[in-house]
Amino acid sequence: MIIAPTRRLQTPEFIALLAMLMATVAFSIDAMLPALPDIATALTPDAPDRAQLIVTSFVLGMGLGTFFSGPLSDRFGRRAVMLGGAALYIVGTLIAWRAQSLGVMLAGRVVMGLGAAGPRVAVVALVRDLYSGAQMARIMSFVFMIFALFPAVAPAVGYGIIAIWDWRGIFLVFVGFSLVASLWFLLRQPETLPPEHRRPLSARRIFGAVAEVLSHRTVVLSILVQTCIMGMLFVTVSTIQPVFDRSYGRAEDFHLWFFAMALIASSGSFLNSRIVVRLGMRPIIRAALLVSTGLTLVMIAALLLPLGPVAEFAVYYLWVQVLFLQLGLTMGNLNALAMEPLGHVAGLAASVITALSTVGAAIIAAPIGLTFDGTPLPLAIGILVLSLAAYLLTRGIQRPGE
Repeated sequence: MIIAPTRRLQTPEFIALLAMLMATVAFSIDAMLPALPDIATALTPDAPDRAQLIVTSFVLGMGLGTFFSGPLSDRFGRRAVMLGGAALYIVGTLIAWRAQSLGVMLAGRVVMGLGAAGPRVAVVALVRDLYSGAQMARIMSFVFMIFALFPAVAPAVGYGIIAIWDWRGIFLVFVGFSLVASLWFLLRQPETLPPEHRRPLSARRIFGAVAEVLSHRTVVLSILVQTCIMGMLFVTVSTIQPVFDRSYGRAEDFHLWFFAMALIASSGSFLNSRIVVRLGMRPIIRAALLVSTGLTLVMIAALLLPLGPVAEFAVYYLWVQVLFLQLGLTMGNLNALAMEPLGHVAGLAASVITALSTVGAAIIAAPIGLTFDGTPLPLAIGILVLSLAAYLLTRGIQRPGE
């Protein structure tokens, strides 16, 4: 019998543990990218572009799971949701590992996403239980700083596993990663939500929170803008490996290009933290969307003009870099704007906002990604529409009292 720990972890270990738990999401998406060609050959040779649904199916499951993870963690505690989510994630991973068809693979990935939502939500709730104000912001900044490094190394890890094993081996590594993180959490992190502070789980309360969230115009607009921005991100991530491979013939060194891109993109949140007080949240969001819209137009022009493959790849790489960087300059600000009028239902509101925007983005991204025809042109057109829509919607966002 394992006795639950009772002593609070030292800050360095606490941050490292939470970063590893949250890294499950980035690892589960980005480590799969180098494997997409091999999976397409094995499971969907007649329609290889359908392999990119492996990314969006995971995101869809994660979005759906996020809706329930918040209320469940308030009812049963953080440890139960964290460990239960990890168990569900492992079940889904094993389904995907054994899959002999793309349909079964996608079902396994949805279950993986459902499970990954547990640690994703419980980590934030756990920090909120222990810290507040500037100290909470400081802890979360360190967690996200470490977490941001995982997208940079994950494709290289996936590439290495394929080189010495095969694509199915990636799923076994996912299982090992989750088991190590879960065991560390089980042995070292005590429950942070005492029984007397837990809230009953009721459909009335959940639907009441949804109605409260959707009653605020600014919150609804923020959700729609987040949906567009994450849709742009998911389109880019799900198609980036096929574009590198089929459009520009750079599949062999894809993981190296992605490593450099992810390192630079991870600076977006840091940059936002340095300028947001001086410039304001909404001006930064609008400026980021204007830049991405303008560069998307440049990308479309580059694809229509005979620039040559080297120059065209340079424009594409810069364009994707800006789309990744945009995330750090917009999502935190949009969440802050959405949460301002919802402090009295903060936990449930955060779950509802994240779930709606994530599920919506996955639903949008999947059909756009499937338009890939060997060039990034249809993808760029889809992203242009999303970027313009996000910018126009942002113009209607107002802060309380305005």
